[in-house]
Amino acid sequence: MTPGIMFTSLIFIGISMLVSWRLKSKMRQYGNVPTSSGLTGKQIAEKMLKDNGIYDVQVVSVDGFLSDHYDPTNKTVNLSPDVYSGANVMAAAVAAHECGHAVQHQRAYPWLGMRSKLVPAVQFSSSLVQWVLLGGILLINVFPALLLGGIILFGVTTLFSLITLPVEFDASKRALAWLDNTSLLRREEHDMAKDALWWAAMTYVVAAIASIVTLLQYIMIYAGARNRD
Repeated sequence: MTPGIMFTSLIFIGISMLVSWRLKSKMRQYGNVPTSSGLTGKQIAEKMLKDNGIYDVQVVSVDGFLSDHYDPTNKTVNLSPDVYSGANVMAAAVAAHECGHAVQHQRAYPWLGMRSKLVPAVQFSSSLVQWVLLGGILLINVFPALLLGGIILFGVTTLFSLITLPVEFDASKRALAWLDNTSLLRREEHDMAKDALWWAAMTYVVAAIASIVTLLQYIMIYAGARNRD
């Protein structure tokens, strides 16, 4: 890893840690604010699925903090214990967001479909990319094609990060619209839910920007080596 790439990585690691800290702080804060409806995250999720005509998705509890996700392969909305059993603003926001992905799946949201198709390629790229890039940097003067291969692999993960952005923002948009239409949250609770989901989205934004900047740096290193030939 070159000094420039290392410096950029450190900057974005710092930004990512700051955003992550802010997100966790918001989640803890809103996790202490009971909702006026009194519904738990599980109940919120089940109601949103039912209201959208989705009856083949199961809501289950999984271990971990902020481990919530929707799995399209087995059609499950997976909620962390605090969200699954919590009757607070944080639980409502997260549960509705994950159900937003289920709605995307049901309605064949194109960006979600593209992201799902990329998963195998991303898993393959992620297992090799760091080693290929390292070898490419070390052998840049004798075997520049190796770095090009690393750039292609890294480009796959960067593309995945970019496609993830509309998927996450749209899921939050669907969640907030549904929460507003059902009047399950008071206005101030709705604003808190919106704030929590915004900070969650920022973690993906930072990751995407970091990936783009790093990719461009590797491309410039490769281009510089080619120009010296």
